[in-house]
Amino acid sequence: MVKIEALVEQLRHPSNVKFADLVKVCGHYFGEPRQQGASHQVYRTPWIGDPRINIQRDKGGKAKSYQVRQVVQAIDKLMGLRNGN
Repeated sequence: MVKIEALVEQLRHPSNVKFADLVKVCGHYFGEPRQQGASHQVYRTPWIGDPRINIQRDKGGKAKSYQVRQVVQAIDKLMGLRNGN
C-alpha cells in the first residue's frame, strides 16, 4: 500500500492521477465524502467560505487535473492551519 505522503507528492504533478488515489488522499485529509454519486464526490473542509472539495472521475479512471490541483491547494491550506500559519 502506498503511503498517503507519497500519494500527495504524486498529486503535485497533476496529470495522469488515478481517481482512486485522489479519493484515498481526500478521505485521509477530509474524512468521508458528504455526498457521493456515480462520478462525483464532495468533501468538507474545516474553513469558512467555500468549505468543500468536489472531485469527479474523468475518462479512463483518471482524476481531472484542475481538481487535483484544488485538492493539493486545500491540503496545503489545511496543513498551514494545523501548523498555526
